[in-house]
Amino acid sequence: MSADPLPRRSPTVAQLLDAIRFLTILPVPNSERAPESDWLTRAMTFFPIVGVGIGLISATVLVLGDSLFGPGLAALLAITASVMLTGALHEDGLADTFDSFGGGWSVERRLEIMKDSRLGTYGGLALGLDVALRATALAQLPLWAGLAALVACHAAARATPGFVQRRLSYAGAISGMKVAYADEPMRKDELVLVLITVALASLPLLLVSPLALIAGLGCGAALTALMTGWAKRLLGGYTGDVLGAIEQMFEIGFLLGVAAVLAA
Repeated sequence: MSADPLPRRSPTVAQLLDAIRFLTILPVPNSERAPESDWLTRAMTFFPIVGVGIGLISATVLVLGDSLFGPGLAALLAITASVMLTGALHEDGLADTFDSFGGGWSVERRLEIMKDSRLGTYGGLALGLDVALRATALAQLPLWAGLAALVACHAAARATPGFVQRRLSYAGAISGMKVAYADEPMRKDELVLVLITVALASLPLLLVSPLALIAGLGCGAALTALMTGWAKRLLGGYTGDVLGAIEQMFEIGFLLGVAAVLAA
C-alpha cells in the first residue's frame, strides 16, 4: 500500500519559504514544486515580512549586547547578527556595485567587474563605511528606539527592490546575463501588500516618534533614489548586485535619519 503523498503547500506559503530561502541562511523545507520563471518576483511580496524577522533577531541581540557590553558594542553585534543571518547577501551586492561603478569606464567593463568575485578598493571601503555608519547611528539611539528602528529598517529596506525593478530596466542583458525575474516586475497589488507590511512594521517606531520615522524613511528614500539614478546613468538599469546595494543604502539612510532625531 503506497504512502499518501505529501500535502502541497499553498502558493502563499511556498512564496514565503522562497523569500526566507533567498534572503537568509535559515534552513527551510525544500520546495515541492518545479521552479517557475517568476518565483523570485512573487517571493518579493514577502521580503518585508522576512525583514521583520531579521529585525527582531537583530533587536534581540541588541538587547542582550546592551546588557552585557553597553550601547556601542551592542549596536555592532546587532549589525553583525543581521549580516550573519543573511549570509552578507546585500553587503556582497554593495561591494560589487561600488567596485563596478568606481573601476569601470564603460557599461560593459562595469558589468564585467560586477561579476568578478574579488573585492577591490572601492568595494572594501564601501563595506567598511556601511557597517560603521549603521552601527554608529544605531549606537546613538536609546535602546527602546533602537529596537523599533531595527524592525522598521529591515522591513522597509527589503521593500526597495520591487519598486526599483519597476522603474529601471535590467542592465545585465547587455553582457549576455539574463534572469527570469527581469521580465516579471511586481504587480500593483503585490506592491500594496508590501507597503502594508512596511506600515505595520513601522508602527512601534511611529509610537516612539513620528518625526523619527519620517526622517528615517525620507533619508532612506533619498539614498535609494541617489543609488537608483547612479545605476541608471552608469549601467542603464539595475542588476541583482545593484538591488542589494540599494537595500543597504536604504538601511544606512534610515538609521541616520532616525538618529538625527533621536540621538541620545
